[in-house]
Amino acid sequence: MSSRPAVLVTGGAGYIGAHCCRALDAAGYHPVVYDNFSTGHRGFVTGSLVAGDLQDRAGLAAAFAQHDIVAVMHFAASSLVGESISDPRKYYMNNLAGTLSLLDAMRESGCSRLVFSSTGAVYGNADSKALPESYACAPINPYGASKWMIERILADYRSAYGQRSFALRYFNASGADASGGIGEKREPETHLIPRAMMALQGHVADFAVYGDDYDTPDGTAIRDYIHVTDLAQAHILALTLLLQGHVGGVCNLGTGAGFSVREILAAIAAETGRAVPHAIKPRRPGDPAYLVADVTAARATLRFRPMHSDLATIVRTAWAWHRKAHPLKADARVRTDAALSPAA
Repeated sequence: MSSRPAVLVTGGAGYIGAHCCRALDAAGYHPVVYDNFSTGHRGFVTGSLVAGDLQDRAGLAAAFAQHDIVAVMHFAASSLVGESISDPRKYYMNNLAGTLSLLDAMRESGCSRLVFSSTGAVYGNADSKALPESYACAPINPYGASKWMIERILADYRSAYGQRSFALRYFNASGADASGGIGEKREPETHLIPRAMMALQGHVADFAVYGDDYDTPDGTAIRDYIHVTDLAQAHILALTLLLQGHVGGVCNLGTGAGFSVREILAAIAAETGRAVPHAIKPRRPGDPAYLVADVTAARATLRFRPMHSDLATIVRTAWAWHRKAHPLKADARVRTDAALSPAA
């Protein structure tokens, strides 16, 4: 058993969880990854590994007992918005019931500190350009609803049982570890930056920009992108506060600034030297024009300052990862889009 404080990381073999495990290791903690590998990757694991499901109460209890867990970082969840609409039961079982099982195991083991992976999706169709945590939550899909329900449960547990917890609402996690060893790897891939890069490599044939008629400077939707390395550091800051006796709370994690889809594609073209082939399609239902975090609370409470979230760094590190993870298809370089510019 490691002499360093052990932190259980559910979903620690996934994209964000794996980056947080590396940050924990660098900060002097011993990450204990608890993952069922439904979407995670064994090659991403840092620290000890316990293969298991959140609803396996015996497995959870054994993990807590074996490793003397001082705190939990909870990432394990189903996270595809479209799938949550077509299969809501899966999302409420995996996300909501799974979290309740974890909270029971924590109480039984005497572990009272939790950093929870929440999402900006709890805000729904927000009409504010910079969203503070006080903005009314009105999720529009089961994925966002399940995360909002968990936040409510954590608030109740904080009041009733003295559990200390931070719910960190991510906006658009992006980029990859500077080593190039871990990055975004999903099946199917749904996020803008990795899909655009996979389109360049010949692995995505139907890359599209959804909507070019928004009320934004260039007509495409604007989002707040935060580098996953910065995201991981925010979790370390939240954990440190909990270990010092802070009761926790809710914080947005973003940069407070936004980039449009066209700006993202232009940055990818600048990094790779090639325009991203794409089509323009109608807006998707429920996609707001502008979704950017008000990060006042994260700055004041966590003392969080993103250091890697400029667009050039996000794109450079993501491209380094994708070049390793997805070899270029033979015909991808000649599949140029002469009719389209990077900002088309």
